[in-house]
Amino acid sequence: AAATAESLPPLAVLATRQPDGESYHRISDFLVRTLIRDRQAVLARNVMDDSQLALARESAARNVVSIICAPLRVRVATAAPTADDQPVIGILHVYSAGEERMLSDADLELAVGVADNLAIALDRHAANERLSQSLAQSRRQIDQLHEQLDSTTELVGRSQALEQVRAEIRRAAPTQATVLIRGESGVGKELVARAIHRQSKRRDGPLVCLNCAALAPTLLESELFGHEKGAFTGATERKIGKFEAAHDGTLLLDEIGEMPSELQAKFLRVLEGQPFERLGGNKPIQTNVRVIAATNRDLEQAVKDKDFRADLYFRLRVIEIEVAPLRSRLDDVPPLVEFFLEQLRQHAGRRLSGIEPDALELLARHTWPGNVRELRNVLERAIVLGNHATIGVEDLKLSTLGQPATESDQVSLDCQPDSPFEPIPLSELEQRHILAMLEHCAGNKTKAAQTLGIERSTLDRKLKRY
Repeated sequence: AAATAESLPPLAVLATRQPDGESYHRISDFLVRTLIRDRQAVLARNVMDDSQLALARESAARNVVSIICAPLRVRVATAAPTADDQPVIGILHVYSAGEERMLSDADLELAVGVADNLAIALDRHAANERLSQSLAQSRRQIDQLHEQLDSTTELVGRSQALEQVRAEIRRAAPTQATVLIRGESGVGKELVARAIHRQSKRRDGPLVCLNCAALAPTLLESELFGHEKGAFTGATERKIGKFEAAHDGTLLLDEIGEMPSELQAKFLRVLEGQPFERLGGNKPIQTNVRVIAATNRDLEQAVKDKDFRADLYFRLRVIEIEVAPLRSRLDDVPPLVEFFLEQLRQHAGRRLSGIEPDALELLARHTWPGNVRELRNVLERAIVLGNHATIGVEDLKLSTLGQPATESDQVSLDCQPDSPFEPIPLSELEQRHILAMLEHCAGNKTKAAQTLGIERSTLDRKLKRY
């Protein structure tokens, strides 16, 4: 840094060259002040006889005979540069000692030239360092803005319900707390989890996702915690689990309500910070993972039914974010349509200019039992199978699920309003309703689950219990 004669900075020795066995003699404060003040090189041919330098006593102690000090001056580009426009950033210090020859005018000229070149090199190096730091900071800011923009633009919509979700994401992201995301299938729970991760301090770490309903209990345990070679039939090599893969990052467990009860206790221990072991192993493994859980299941009822541990429920429910179904935020349909069309038209294979107003109005009135996922699928089908530049009403094939049932479609639940009231447990009423729905759907479990608004795996689990 540039210095003034009034404020003498501490000097750091960047480089020295001495004869073997000799140490460097530091420059005196008097010479430093002189160079900073005058910004001119100094040559003292005979230090011992030069009383003006006021160095006789110090030089005698160090056996210094002659000295050259040349300032390293930064050339500032001005119309008429002066000495004041050339701040001193360093000093080239040359001296002779003992029986060495006295330094000459030629030595002074050489030292000044070397000092000027050193000043240019150091100034450029400092400028490059500043530029590198500025670029690195800009890249970090751009990456953060991209992550925030990506996480924001994926949650498309203008409804008050979605704005509330965005606000809850902003509050939850900076913390390390466990988050429970609730909402029907297809509302975008994974997008919420992704937004939380991208806006958190763990954004540079991995985001690992696992659907708890997609695997059998034994396979789910292996996926979560890993296994050693030979731990079970088919385990031909060691495999790390999702907890290890998500170290220093975020683990999203979708359909957490479908986690088998025998696995919930082990998961709870890990969630509380306890180490775990891979299947077939005995080495404790400790990870640093933030858990985000998602579910479309009524966990409170599952706790009452003894299907879900109460302590795990409360441990997961530190921060809870509810994502409303699309039918309750139909204002989000038009911007979602625009967003999906922009995505899908890139792969349409034909020119697509948009959607007709009456088709958009039809979409905005639909109840969307499959939520945002269903909307995207409807638009994709219309683009793939349609043959016009715009999507019309005739291109839209909407599901009748979730629509008000006609009189012929009503399912008897053995508790019609005009029937005498029968005080039965809620679980038995649920059982009757599910069995009646299965009969209504001619035994088609997939259709029955869709009509009931639950996952097929949830229906299978309930049927096993009945």
